[in-house]
Amino acid sequence: MSFFDRWFGSKGRSVADLLEEGAIVVDVRGPAEYKTGHGKKSRNIPLQAIPAKVGSLRKQNRVIITCCASGMRSGKAAKILNKSGVEAYNGGAWQKVERASQRG
Repeated sequence: MSFFDRWFGSKGRSVADLLEEGAIVVDVRGPAEYKTGHGKKSRNIPLQAIPAKVGSLRKQNRVIITCCASGMRSGKAAKILNKSGVEAYNGGAWQKVERASQRG
């Protein structure tokens, strides 16, 4: 497990492990940023929309990996989701999450 995985709190599981276990990737950048590049299997839910989407994400009954450009907004999103009872981890930059998804 990398320093990055430990730093962002995946509780001993790497982003690749979480993805293999069926985690959903939520990219919390704005739509314009998302259109410039994103992970193949990611969903775009901008950070400001996360509180309104908690219920639908909870119904998925799956782990959520949040990502963005650098890890700052995704960290905030993961915190919002965790406080709302959704198991979520900050994956950091979307490119890192995409690379992890290609390992599996």
